[in-house]
Amino acid sequence: MPSFDIVSEVDLTEADNAIKNVMREIGTRYDFKGSKSTVEIKEGIITINADDDLKLKQMHELLQGHMQRRGIAPGSLDYQKEEKAAGQSVRQIVKIKEGIDKDLAKEIVKAVKEAKFKVQVAIQGDELRVSAKKRDDLQEVIAFVKSMKNEQPLQFKNFRD
Repeated sequence: MPSFDIVSEVDLTEADNAIKNVMREIGTRYDFKGSKSTVEIKEGIITINADDDLKLKQMHELLQGHMQRRGIAPGSLDYQKEEKAAGQSVRQIVKIKEGIDKDLAKEIVKAVKEAKFKVQVAIQGDELRVSAKKRDDLQEVIAFVKSMKNEQPLQFKNFRD
């Protein structure tokens, strides 16, 4: 019985490379000269330290640009609330979303069932398994899920016949 998995994954080595590129660019940019702004990544959590709100916004743009160049969609970044640090400096934590949360999984399952495809969709932890009798049905589901406008980027893996 043909099947495939719907997952949401981020290559953390590419994210680490993007962070290193951001730090390299901060070191060379004139508007960051003499600044103590930094970006660090540890276990899928990015910490941004900036001198002020303006530099924080510029670092967001740099981070998103470098992440996109490395193939990581901006929807994978979950910006937390800004925190005040010493003086005017600002700190922000950005979590990298991995896995499909239960709400999004239920939304996808409901939409696929309402569209009346001849498939079975099962939630397996933080991914979805879609199986059907015909391969064409699975390809229709892939096209349908891609057409759904989700914030979180989804990948389709383990296509088996």
